[in-house]
Amino acid sequence: MKLLQIDTTLPVASGLLDQGSIWMVKIKDMALAYAPKVLGAILVYLIGQWLIGRIGAIIKKMLSNKNFDVSLQKFLVSIVKVTLTILMFLAIIGMLGVNITSFAALLAGAGLAIGAALNGSLGNLAGGVMLMVFKPFKVGDLIEAQDSLGLVTEIGIFNTTILSPENKTVILPNGALSTGVITNYNTHGNLRVDLKMAISVNQNIDQAREVAIGAMKQHAMVLAEPTPEVSVLEVADGMTTLAIRPYTTQDNYWTVYFEVQELVKKAFDSNNIEGPIPHNVIVNRSNN
Repeated sequence: MKLLQIDTTLPVASGLLDQGSIWMVKIKDMALAYAPKVLGAILVYLIGQWLIGRIGAIIKKMLSNKNFDVSLQKFLVSIVKVTLTILMFLAIIGMLGVNITSFAALLAGAGLAIGAALNGSLGNLAGGVMLMVFKPFKVGDLIEAQDSLGLVTEIGIFNTTILSPENKTVILPNGALSTGVITNYNTHGNLRVDLKMAISVNQNIDQAREVAIGAMKQHAMVLAEPTPEVSVLEVADGMTTLAIRPYTTQDNYWTVYFEVQELVKKAFDSNNIEGPIPHNVIVNRSNN
């Protein structure tokens, strides 16, 4: 007697085929639904990248035409490009159907956290931008600011570096520098060297002035125009204090500062112009 054999694989295979068909239909529907969005996102990305590059080039050209600092040009162009790139990616994510509210909240929170952590640095950054835009000084100028005097060697985004007369490098934070008092000795193209020299109160002031001006004109680094000046600064304590004021260029400032004093002192000695004589006043109080 033969036993009837039932093939149980047919329903299983049929079920697998049905499941496969369902998944194929789902994939096809998803492809049809998301393909336009994906293609649109790719198109937006390509066009966005091209536009961001063009906008950056236009801004760079505008800043260059207005003679903005090179480092400031790069910084501002980078800020614009990063901002536009973030906006572009948010737009692409929105096109793909993702809720961008959470991303916006995340960016806002990150911005607040970074701002709090970099409070001082952001102040220096803003100060650097202000210095580069308004240009109260440039590299090579002799300035006095934040209780420091020296030649400007570098203007950075966060700090400004100057070289002091003692050959010391001083780094000034741009935040405090941009809001403080800045004395620029190079604004008018030449510098006045302010010196003080005292003579005896009994000496003839006109003679001392003539001798001092003659000595200053002998120095090769003292400018003929403006003419060197000698003025009475103070008469007190048994002496006459004279303001000796030669003019020179920035590069020769310190040479003139030291050498002119020596020249004037030697000229005073040669012409018998005496310096102040220290004296003490003794008051004798007797008790009767």
